[in-house]
Amino acid sequence: MGTVLVPLPACDFDPSEVAVSWRVLRRLGHRVRFATPDATVARADDVMVTGRGLDPWGAVPGLDRLVLVGRMLRANAAARDDYAALLDDPEFSAPSNWDAIDLEGVDGLLLPGGHRARGMRPYLESTGLQRVVVDAFRRDLPVAAICHGVLLVARSVDPATRRSVLYGRRTTALTWALEGRAWQLARVTRFWDPDYYRTYREGHGQPKGYMSVQQEVTRALKQPSDFVDVEPTDRDRRLKSSGRARDSFDDARPALVVCDGNYLSARWPGDVHTFAREFAGMLGGAT
Repeated sequence: MGTVLVPLPACDFDPSEVAVSWRVLRRLGHRVRFATPDATVARADDVMVTGRGLDPWGAVPGLDRLVLVGRMLRANAAARDDYAALLDDPEFSAPSNWDAIDLEGVDGLLLPGGHRARGMRPYLESTGLQRVVVDAFRRDLPVAAICHGVLLVARSVDPATRRSVLYGRRTTALTWALEGRAWQLARVTRFWDPDYYRTYREGHGQPKGYMSVQQEVTRALKQPSDFVDVEPTDRDRRLKSSGRARDSFDDARPALVVCDGNYLSARWPGDVHTFAREFAGMLGGAT
């Protein structure tokens, strides 16, 4: 079976996208290694683990433990269980350093997401990680990216072509429909930090959504139609587009994943079981 490398930011990664991927890949016989900016143990976005801070009273000490809206938006029970198990994993507790990443002996690269700007921007803007992504594509290694992880791939420009490694490929990523919906809700329920769900905001004169994940990724592609969203004719389109339904190991109906050669992409935590299973299949072995 294969060895998968998962680079992580120091903090604020999405717990579902990392822990569920880890659990599924391990279940299917693969080894999962991690890398962080300074080789210290990474921390997930605590809001996505607990749900605290997503209700209007979430900034009030004591009252923040009363979780209502946050119960719907946080990682689901299966993902929280996987995250608790991940914290005890020896590989997770002994990451390598981003600067020391060597793809020799690595069979696949998995790039998770997260949206909180504090922790995610250094990850998304790392020129070192972008070079690793370019190297993985040049080696024709299987590469999987989900949610904001696709943004890291889109920003990875091959010096030989001066284009993103996604130029000429089909991909999905966090859609503006999903990102904008969460942002609008948080502007009301998390009013003291209304941009919690927006890693990047539009500048002066830029239209709404210009700095969304979908729009930036699309700008890196050969043509806008290479960005894939749920087809209107998909019989499960309501499940896939609701922003509420999440897949499971045995139910892929709510998920959307896109495979183009050695590259696999998905939109958000609701796709992650299917995403990890398909990536396991690309690496070889049972799925």
